[in-house]
Amino acid sequence: MKLSADLSAFAQRLGYRFETPELLVRAVTHSSMASVHRDDNQRLEFLGDRVLGLVMSEALFMADPVATEGLLAPRFNALVRKETCADVARQIDLGAVLKLGRSEMKSGGRRKEALLADGMEAVIAAVYLDGGFDAARQIVLILWGDRIHNVAEDARDAKTALQEWAQARGEVPPQYIEVARTGPDHQPIFTIEVRLASGPSEQATAGSKRQAEQAAATALLEKVSA
Repeated sequence: MKLSADLSAFAQRLGYRFETPELLVRAVTHSSMASVHRDDNQRLEFLGDRVLGLVMSEALFMADPVATEGLLAPRFNALVRKETCADVARQIDLGAVLKLGRSEMKSGGRRKEALLADGMEAVIAAVYLDGGFDAARQIVLILWGDRIHNVAEDARDAKTALQEWAQARGEVPPQYIEVARTGPDHQPIFTIEVRLASGPSEQATAGSKRQAEQAAATALLEKVSA
């Protein structure tokens, strides 16, 4: 099988030459486009998530020989979460080659964070099946690059930090409320408010609920820690 021009260009951006090109085709095929034979990327996504996890676990373990599990775990989560995978996917313009059904195309699927993240994990699995673990490790380490070494010393997300702050003071967990949603369905903008039982609150706006919640939690942490 010969790759199409766009997939050949993508493989070059990825930095890998496939011996079995069909694996790459499947990796970029969303379920909305797949045939009745289910030749989509969902199974590859499942495998790629595990391959990515092992690569990141090993990289973090080797990078900091004295870090405790309590520090390694949040760093790991920061590197493998959907937002990071989608960011790497944008870096190599994976969205441009995703094979999507009409409904996903109309709803802006090429820009959706979840589809980009899932596709990135599927591509990692395709490399793993085509060239083995060493090949997959090399691709992941190159693509993730400085993210691995620059991950925060304590990469706990703001929501976790705010909840721990509240619990340490005998408060119930913070409450997150969606106060507004604007923009088109395929690219919504969310405004989230986070409130503490003791009264303080903050709002933030972002292109996903999670990002807005994190931003609001960060703002509230800054307020109550001032």
